[in-house]
Amino acid sequence: MDKIFESIGSFFGGGDQIPWCNRDVITGCEREAADASNGDSEERKSDSIMRLSWALVHSRQPEDVQRGIAMLETSLGYDTSPLHQRERLYLLAVGYYRSSDYSKCRMLLDQCLEIAPDWRQAVSLKKIVEDRIAKDGIIGIGIATAAVGLLAGGLAAAFARRG
Repeated sequence: MDKIFESIGSFFGGGDQIPWCNRDVITGCEREAADASNGDSEERKSDSIMRLSWALVHSRQPEDVQRGIAMLETSLGYDTSPLHQRERLYLLAVGYYRSSDYSKCRMLLDQCLEIAPDWRQAVSLKKIVEDRIAKDGIIGIGIATAAVGLLAGGLAAAFARRG
């Protein structure tokens, strides 16, 4: 019986393996980014902003995730290095996954995989996203079917009372 509840829980919960980040790590990254903005090299500034973006999109707090998405979207055009673009696209995809915007997440992962087709993290997240989209579709169909059933039952009861 426990196995049944566990599988139902993982079906609805998603069961992804993407790590979470706590408030202490985010605070440390914010401090590092603030320190780096005071006269450090551009590389150190960029690295500290990437670490902060990583921490934000891996947060359990939706407002942190949204802040991370905004930072990453702003930084996308600045560095044209394929490696840095790939990293930013992936982190953006994580942010959109955490925000439940699965279609945007999948689009970003496709762009990421154009740069690095065999990148395991992106391939893995894309599979998770596609599974999630499929599950959401199944749940949506179930809800629609139940609604139609309730409507049909209500109409049948109404006609039975009239007759």
